[in-house]
Amino acid sequence: MALRPPPISVVIAARNEAPRLPALLADLAAAPELIAEVLVVDGVSADATRRVADLAGARVLVTPPGRGLQLAHGIACSTGPWLWLLHADARLEAGWRRAVAAALGLPEAAWFCHLLIEGAHPALRLVEWGVAWRSRWRQQPYGDQGLLLPRPLLDRAGGLAPLPLMEDLDLVQRLQRHTRLRPLQARLRVDGRRWRALGIGQTALVNARLRRAWRRGVPAELLAERYYGARD
Repeated sequence: MALRPPPISVVIAARNEAPRLPALLADLAAAPELIAEVLVVDGVSADATRRVADLAGARVLVTPPGRGLQLAHGIACSTGPWLWLLHADARLEAGWRRAVAAALGLPEAAWFCHLLIEGAHPALRLVEWGVAWRSRWRQQPYGDQGLLLPRPLLDRAGGLAPLPLMEDLDLVQRLQRHTRLRPLQARLRVDGRRWRALGIGQTALVNARLRRAWRRGVPAELLAERYYGARD
């Protein structure tokens, strides 16, 4: 009996993530039965991001910076029937392989991971709780939660828009018209550097204001200027 090829194309948007990217690529390399290819789409990094991705066996693509543009390009160049959209600073917690394999049995569903934020501050646990509530009950997981979905579903939803910001919220809103987004029984840990740099309360406030402005029709290009300005 012929073995089935691994079904998942992983698309990772990266920029200046050389210190963190290798750990994620090592996590993915542990599941060759699931991962058909890993595409790292680099947004013109000034560090060794492209080199470490290449050394880890990933397919390296380069676009101008902008997460939506990077992800959209990676999706267009990928081949697998399933897509997993990840940020380069993520780590996959133990048990993810079993959870992902189970999710593949529901070909009409879209999935997201339970978010963990790196850091010991108790307020971060409150943020995680809020993210879990928003994702499950309001059906609004965001891109840093590792969206996993079948390619035909993404196509029916209109694909991923090459926006400089809010590409994840835009996609999730369109997916809601076609399916229910489900939580994977897996946890994804993200780097907490932005929360540390701005402060937990300020980061949450900036994010909320950006989402509100997006819903009111403020262009994504202007929101990206605000967001990346807040990071500097």
